Amino acid sequence: MRTWESYTLADLPVVAKEMIESLQGAPRVWLFRGQMGAGKTTLSKELLLQLGVGQNVQSPTFSLVNEYQTKTGEIIYHFDLYRLKNIQEALAIGIEEYLDSGNYCLIEWPEQAEELWDFPHVNVEIEAINEVQRKLTLSC
Repeated sequence: MRTWESYTLADLPVVAKEMIESLQGAPRVWLFRGQMGAGKTTLSKELLLQLGVGQNVQSPTFSLVNEYQTKTGEIIYHFDLYRLKNIQEALAIGIEEYLDSGNYCLIEWPEQAEELWDFPHVNVEIEAINEVQRKLTLSC
């Protein structure tokens, strides 16, 4: 487990880089948990940039999943499951194929499909301390 006790938006590039380094060899499915507005999407976007995605990163709120390619050709999937009503909707978009791909899967709002996470993954807990500071905890 690794924790960043207090970071701000200005610290985010360093935090994301340290997070990636500390998760070398860890599972590639990362579940982002936290209240609305805690910074899940902001952290996800910075992680995508740090992982080498060169294109404009958008929130997958309406598409449920966005696919990105890094400068080295690796594919990364970014999910936002907030709008799902049940696990059947996750299965309908083929989420199991994405999860089994071996590629990074950054998943916001995993609570919407909790039954799926019965395999090794990384939990990324984000907590808003105040308007500008966040606490980040990683666990596998």
